Amino acid sequence: MAVNIPPADRKGVLIELGGTALVVFALTVSLVGFHIKDISGGITLDLRFVDVASAVAIAIVVRGWLILMRHGHYRIVTVSAAAVAVLLIVSLLFGGAGVQTWLPFKAKLLQWLLAILSAGFAVGSAVRMAREGRPAGSAQDGAVPDEQAALMDRVSAQVQRNALWIGAILFLAAAVFPFMPGVNLQYLDIAVLVLTYIMLGWGLNIVVGLAGLLDLGYVAFYAVGAYSFALFASPDSPLLQDLGWTEGVSFWLCLPFAGLMAALAGVALGFPVLRLRGDYLAIVTLGFGEMIRVTLLNFYSLTKGPDGISNIPPPSLLGYSTQSKMDEETLENTTEFHTAMGWEFDQADTTILLYFVILAMALATNFFTVRVRKLPVGRAWEALREDEIACRSLGINPTNTKLTAFGFGAMFGGFAGSFFATRQTFVSPESFTFIESAVILAIVVLGGFGSQIGVVVAAFLLIGLPEIFRELQEYRMLFFGGSMVLIMLWRPAGLLAHREPTIRMHGRRARASTGSGG
Repeated sequence: MAVNIPPADRKGVLIELGGTALVVFALTVSLVGFHIKDISGGITLDLRFVDVASAVAIAIVVRGWLILMRHGHYRIVTVSAAAVAVLLIVSLLFGGAGVQTWLPFKAKLLQWLLAILSAGFAVGSAVRMAREGRPAGSAQDGAVPDEQAALMDRVSAQVQRNALWIGAILFLAAAVFPFMPGVNLQYLDIAVLVLTYIMLGWGLNIVVGLAGLLDLGYVAFYAVGAYSFALFASPDSPLLQDLGWTEGVSFWLCLPFAGLMAALAGVALGFPVLRLRGDYLAIVTLGFGEMIRVTLLNFYSLTKGPDGISNIPPPSLLGYSTQSKMDEETLENTTEFHTAMGWEFDQADTTILLYFVILAMALATNFFTVRVRKLPVGRAWEALREDEIACRSLGINPTNTKLTAFGFGAMFGGFAGSFFATRQTFVSPESFTFIESAVILAIVVLGGFGSQIGVVVAAFLLIGLPEIFRELQEYRMLFFGGSMVLIMLWRPAGLLAHREPTIRMHGRRARASTGSGG
């Protein structure tokens, strides 16, 4: 099983491995290389260079496996990856016998992840070797047809065609999730967080995925919706105190107002960027997001600046409060829902209510997006995304098209922001930094532009998994970043990229017959 790489490619392979090692070293030194310990004698700095060296070694091995698979050496990858997976599994199952003591990473969950990754490489390489039908090392000039990308394209198209059935299954699973055995308050909180980002991803998908307008300041509309609700719902709001109101407005009354304010902010952003495209549009939207955050930070008389607005109530249910009467002064004139129903108060009930509220809001966002794609405005968005000049020649007004995309996308961001405020019971400008916009955009890009189901998958991968693996502490960020790099190398267009037009000049059957006849 000798490695046979063409001489012309050897230098490139060494540069590729060296670059991978350098990047991983720079990241791991800053994330896990130094650890501050608080001991009885004071604070000490723990240097963990063994972990850094181990992360670099793992990155080099994984990159080496990818290079070997690219040059057709499937048998080497299969054997070595299987050996690593077996070694890790044995060390996990029989760690008490001393096998596990020499491993650098002591976190069992991280070792399981590495074992699964190695087993995945072994199985994938074995399948590719069987599909190629030839032994390892027999590739001509290292050229191996990449059938995996074509296979994923077919899977993506099949998923989009069966989106109705897949959506129904996901809806049923989401509806029964809070009542499944083993689901505790922690998993419910993670599910609420994931659903919030799914809604944000679907809202941004209108702007980026359908209209093709790169927006790096989407968190601004998220912030506008959150503060629009907080200013009218919290008794601690400076606005309510100036108006002399002793009680805040209900969540259900503030929700449309928050969406309207965010939509107006989206239209206000759309006017200055009507003539901009690509990178210039991204820079302006990035600046708009920072302008909103700085305004919230400095407008202390209205937003309380860095102190934030607290005491935001949760949503009411059938006119009753869903929080416990812990503060008699605040809730003296209200009746709790659990008291009216004769139940004992349980914090899990409030979390379940929040879960179903955000589930209903996310489903409404998805229903709107799916329906509007088939309307003239939705088809105008797709035409604008494909070619703005051709869009003008067809008589479509790009100004109105861009403004409607920004307005509708921002509206759903405002709805999600109002839910964020009622879930957290506190808002501050620090919750709406650029990193939030980057995460939401990463969900859309990773899932695939225009793909609704892709946003669901990407939100679970980017938001759910890091929260589930929180016990890994700083290592989870390395796993998170490495997974994103692998996915973008494997599927640069997104996991479930879908650019199928909603309308054709001729049907599929006529198009196929024309192509076969020519």
